[in-house]
Amino acid sequence: MKILIKNGRVLDPARNFDEICDVALAAGRVVSLRRAPEGFNPAKVIDASGCIVAPGLVDLTARLREPGYEHEGMLESELAAAVAGGVTSLVCPPDTDPVLDEPGLVEMLKYRAEKLHQSRVFPLGALTRGLAGEVLTEMAELTESGCVGFGQAEVPLANTQVLQRALQYAATYGYTVWLRPQELHLGKGVAASGPLATRLGLSGVPVAAETIALHTIFELMRATGARVHLCRISSAAGVQLVRQAKQEGLLVSCDVSINSLHLTDVDIGYFDSRARLNPPLRQQRDRDALRDGLADSTIDALVSDHTPVDADDKTLPFAEAEPGATGLELLLSLALKWGQESGVGLMRALSVLTCEPARVLGASLGTLQASAGQLVDGGVADLCIFDPQDAWEVKPGALRSQGKHTPFAGHELPGRVRCTIVGGQIAYEGWERT
Repeated sequence: MKILIKNGRVLDPARNFDEICDVALAAGRVVSLRRAPEGFNPAKVIDASGCIVAPGLVDLTARLREPGYEHEGMLESELAAAVAGGVTSLVCPPDTDPVLDEPGLVEMLKYRAEKLHQSRVFPLGALTRGLAGEVLTEMAELTESGCVGFGQAEVPLANTQVLQRALQYAATYGYTVWLRPQELHLGKGVAASGPLATRLGLSGVPVAAETIALHTIFELMRATGARVHLCRISSAAGVQLVRQAKQEGLLVSCDVSINSLHLTDVDIGYFDSRARLNPPLRQQRDRDALRDGLADSTIDALVSDHTPVDADDKTLPFAEAEPGATGLELLLSLALKWGQESGVGLMRALSVLTCEPARVLGASLGTLQASAGQLVDGGVADLCIFDPQDAWEVKPGALRSQGKHTPFAGHELPGRVRCTIVGGQIAYEGWERT
């Protein structure tokens, strides 16, 4: 399908490109920027006046809940939420049921997702069988079936020897290991350790749960030369350790969730289970350090940490509620909000959603997606068109995700997605103004 996007402000953080110009798409590729080629006859013309035309967003953590948790989310609902949020590529963790530790399961998930013709899905394979932390999976076979890396999702790997062997194997074949740094025994609480958790009588998770795990990971990286992506850093001390590791030259990247970037433990309020999250919300000094780390590139990417949870599991006493919140449809707006509040500007706010997460994925994307996260002639036609001036209120009932729970309910956020294009095909349109 040939599409011509006219009069939009085209922003590509990968090249620091910022111009009001046309974009021509054909056969799933960007045919031309600035001016349509002679003889180009589009089947559809999109007037993007007043809108930003950007690369499609790349989200490094989004749970689709299928297979195994269809009562909380299905591919149809969650991928619809993704394109409504401008997300054209997403990485899903392996903690499904059954766990993504067999090539057949990965292939089935990718096939189901491709049939829907919405966001591109890039699964993470389980690092250990059943996420049990004992026996390594067949990483080579999982890579051939479509896995872009290997991780333990929310399950801490207690056996350091198994982690060392996993990193040795991954380093040998150039795989990336994705880990959320959390020490098993210190990380069993439901809120961040501090005065608020003490006052509410909630079991706490100290910062040491993150920093001890980081020290262990970095020591094993030094010994093995492995590449590691750290998922959802949550503390000021953690940010500083990552900064030092990068300065040392370790092959490390990391991300932060939209929740930790904007909220603190105070947002738990009076036991609001919508703020029951993993990692737990920490104090303001931690949030400020996370914002600074994202601004200075210590933290590479911003993620939705999309985790749809059904009402039966969420509307419980705080300590009993299932952790998680919906986030795919909020990702862009919360990035724009951070960009405005921190003063880093629109280009940096978009880079942590586009070219930077695509760089984390790197060669794992394959030749088809080699240009993911950027707009270049001949590159893949994954685009997000949004109106930065159109603010909207987060109304849970209006979200397309099957999960309706978010701590941002009722907040007014900047930026509304008008159109999402995946592989040169329109996956979402929402031009009405409210």
